[in-house]
Amino acid sequence: MGQYFKKWLESEGLFPENYRPENNEVRIYANSKQRTIATANAFTTGLLPSANTQIETHMEFDEMDPVFTPQFTFMNDAYAKAAEEEVRDLFEKQIEGLSDNYDLLERIIDMKDTKAYQSGEIPDFDAADTELLYEMNREPQIKGSLKTACSVSDALVLQYYEEADPMKAAFGHDVSFEDWLKIAEIKDVYGSVLFTSPLIAPVVAHPLLEEIQGELKTQERKFSFLCGHDSNLASVLAALKAENAELSNTLERTTPIGCKLVLCKWKDKSGEPKISVDLVYQTTQQLKQMDLLDLTDPPAVVPVLLEGLEADADGLYSADAFMTRLEEACDQYTKIRNFYEEEEKLAE
Repeated sequence: MGQYFKKWLESEGLFPENYRPENNEVRIYANSKQRTIATANAFTTGLLPSANTQIETHMEFDEMDPVFTPQFTFMNDAYAKAAEEEVRDLFEKQIEGLSDNYDLLERIIDMKDTKAYQSGEIPDFDAADTELLYEMNREPQIKGSLKTACSVSDALVLQYYEEADPMKAAFGHDVSFEDWLKIAEIKDVYGSVLFTSPLIAPVVAHPLLEEIQGELKTQERKFSFLCGHDSNLASVLAALKAENAELSNTLERTTPIGCKLVLCKWKDKSGEPKISVDLVYQTTQQLKQMDLLDLTDPPAVVPVLLEGLEADADGLYSADAFMTRLEEACDQYTKIRNFYEEEEKLAE
């Protein structure tokens, strides 16, 4: 992916060939977890092969950086109650609709033949046993079948990407691509339930939204790469009021593995500033075949539609309109916090 962005940025005239950034022209900032540091290193090796670019981290190795931690930084009973009611109102039908997905998952992993199942340690997956947990300084949590099934779904999807033989990836079961979509759907629903409701997304995404805002406002930067997690992607998109659109050519229809939210600043012929908002990701076929991406075999690029904002004929948003939306998303954290702190006082 880094090699693709190198070629694309060169074709657009932003980077010269064999670019070696000076001063603060390029920033590569990663969460301090092993996997995000590794991702940032790999991406930067492809992006800037002629430069010795340092990866910026702010915490001890393998500790979560608060900027990339989708956690609650305030909490009270009134907020927790309202957030849970909202999540159940928005997603209860989706959760209950996973019964067939669970049946498929149990069949593929031969769950009823396992010692854990036979001993009663692991029960049947149940679409009605989801418990939501919201605590201060912790990420949103789920207990129940959805959490367990998500772990299995995640592992199976990775196995599908890595294993050339789909029969082997499904432990010898004959599974169609539509079935693989149902497996991945479990993980998609799990992420949506945890991080995308209107009361939760602006709160857990707040530090990263402010980081993005700062990067877009700085005048010295040519390119910024903020390397976090699918939870960051889901919460930031929701906080910006991105319209939910199922992505194509991928098992994961919301936040595919390695997906990038790409914000680009442009000027039109009159000099008016514009911003494009796109999701860029490798298709499932590209992942399985380990394609070398370039301008002739690019990743998928899908414009992000933002509720209430109208893009021009080129798919670009007015920079003022987008920055106002970003400011509103940042401010929403304070509004939510103030409202539920007042609600708690009134209840006392």
